[in-house]
Amino acid sequence: MSGLSRYVDVLRLFGESRSEWTVPDISEAMGVPASTVYRTVRELVAENFLEASTEANYRLGPAFIEFDRLIRLTDPLAAIGTSLLRECALQARVPCAAVLARLYGDTVMCVADATTKDAAIPTSYERGRPRPLLQGATSKVILAQLPTRKLTRLLEGHVPRRKFEPTTEELREQLAAVRKRGYCVTRGEVDKGLMGIAAPVTLPERGLVASLSVIVEAAAVDDAVERRLVLLVVSTASLLTEELKRIAVPDAAGRRAVS
Repeated sequence: MSGLSRYVDVLRLFGESRSEWTVPDISEAMGVPASTVYRTVRELVAENFLEASTEANYRLGPAFIEFDRLIRLTDPLAAIGTSLLRECALQARVPCAAVLARLYGDTVMCVADATTKDAAIPTSYERGRPRPLLQGATSKVILAQLPTRKLTRLLEGHVPRRKFEPTTEELREQLAAVRKRGYCVTRGEVDKGLMGIAAPVTLPERGLVASLSVIVEAAAVDDAVERRLVLLVVSTASLLTEELKRIAVPDAAGRRAVS
């Protein structure tokens, strides 16, 4: 365990199933001497990435809250998109969750979400949660925008694990159709009984490949409602894309210019 990886490996142990760890438990889980783990934990505590709780346990520290706030304020997609998400959810006129997600490396992750006040949608889509790469409208509309080489790399090794899961070639055909159509609709691929409608938010010049989605209960959506929601999602995603293109960005000399 050396370099940055020794810190990351420790932090990756903390999750929803177990939020607190002791040094001996970390040592056993990682197969690393307790003395090495203690030094690493001590340094993480000093920088607020971990904090001590009770009975020699440690939990994630306030540095993550600080960085999350900074991302909310400085990430244009989240900063500009959050207000549009709320408006999109309001205009949907059906109980729903509106979601912004983007591609980070090989992972699709939600960066912002908004829900209607009248009813909660039992969806797994929420800020900070990685999403299945090859399932659901949120991810598929992102994959459909990728250059061929990158898409090929992401699809390498894909083997259908469920009876109705598409093969790699079928996925390619689906994604080509999504790219041509400009939106994606899926039912029950990620959350049972739910329907996802997504449109792309893409700025290749800034390395941004994202999507805006609305998640609704499939049983509550007929053809007319689906058409209306598609128009709403596509138009909101288009508006967000235009807003992102207009924001000021610093040039090489540090001056701010509007694209």
